[in-house]
Amino acid sequence: MTEQTHVVVIGGGYAGVMAANRLTRRDDVTVTLINPRPDLVHRVRLHQLVGGSDDGVIAYRDVLAERVRLVVDTVTRIDAAERSVTLAAARGTLDYDYLIYAVGSGSAEASVPGAAEFAYPLAILEEAQRLRAVLDATPPTAPVTVVGAGPTGIETTAELAEQGRRVTLVCGGVLGPYLHTRGRRSVSKRLARLGVTVIDGSGAKVTAVTRGAVRLADGRELPSEVTVWTVGFGVPDLAARSGLGTDAAGRLLTDETLTSVDDERVLAAGDSAAPSGLPLRMSCLNATPLGARAADTVLSRLAGERPEPLHQGFHAQCISLGRSAGIYQFANRSDVAVWLHIDDGLGARIKEMVCKRIPGHLAGEARKPGSFRLHRVRGGVAKRRQLLRAHRAGTPVPADRAS
Repeated sequence: MTEQTHVVVIGGGYAGVMAANRLTRRDDVTVTLINPRPDLVHRVRLHQLVGGSDDGVIAYRDVLAERVRLVVDTVTRIDAAERSVTLAAARGTLDYDYLIYAVGSGSAEASVPGAAEFAYPLAILEEAQRLRAVLDATPPTAPVTVVGAGPTGIETTAELAEQGRRVTLVCGGVLGPYLHTRGRRSVSKRLARLGVTVIDGSGAKVTAVTRGAVRLADGRELPSEVTVWTVGFGVPDLAARSGLGTDAAGRLLTDETLTSVDDERVLAAGDSAAPSGLPLRMSCLNATPLGARAADTVLSRLAGERPEPLHQGFHAQCISLGRSAGIYQFANRSDVAVWLHIDDGLGARIKEMVCKRIPGHLAGEARKPGSFRLHRVRGGVAKRRQLLRAHRAGTPVPADRAS
């Protein structure tokens, strides 16, 4: 009888599901996916959940391979020495031969006075559902303030403004930090057409949030019946609590094959991975390929082959601006935006296509493990090496890469 290798994947987001599905390429590998929810959170649609046009979830039966065992539970500790994980609800442990750490990210802890008490984050499903319920109970004419002008903030602002709500977007700096100047102008025009008030510049930093207002660094106080908080992402502290090496943000430190610097049987993928201390931008664009790459590292080791190093040959950012407009911002191989973008109606259609392709990629991998190829797109290897050399030499990496 063939000896089975058991791989445990912690986290059932885009990276975790891709990794779990891909591992079923080998009949002698059994896969357990541990996730705190019974469904996949389609995170790129959470702003639509807030706006009421989507529920933001996908049934695992539609995207997860039949051979993957789903355990709905939360991991409280990883014991790398014993190769086991401790489960919260089951109050027991689960052994593994390899572990893929794909716990994703959530809302960053708010340090601004009053934000934790009076503002509504929406980085995870439950936060978005809570915000939706609050908005349903709030008159349409009530002032809404969205704090944070990254993709989540912009998309949520546009979604609510398109419904006729009075929305103010507080940037805390510039609108769409990742965007090229041309792309930023396009987004600004669209928001203006929707009636959004955009507050940017050095004085647009929030200093306090109260039950009915948002205070800015320049002394202004904005009335706000509902304040939405979209300022940054944070990662769970599971790796750090388990004694594994992490970067300053708490992401698991790995080498370029996504293998933990502490244990060759532990790998990371998605937002919670920090390869060589130079993580890719937190995004669905990177999460799914990272999941495939982590699975390939395990499969290569089982086959007695040398795993390939990480590379990413394509970068972009796609933002919806309501149901009828959007922007697709192209970028170079350093993940810095370039002048080229596609906006308006075609931008919206591309955004919708991207949102549909993500579960399509996962389902395709479930049906035919090994069919996903985007992490093997030619190019990107030399650029990744260049970035690593600059990082190790202490040369600043473009700020856009960390946004």
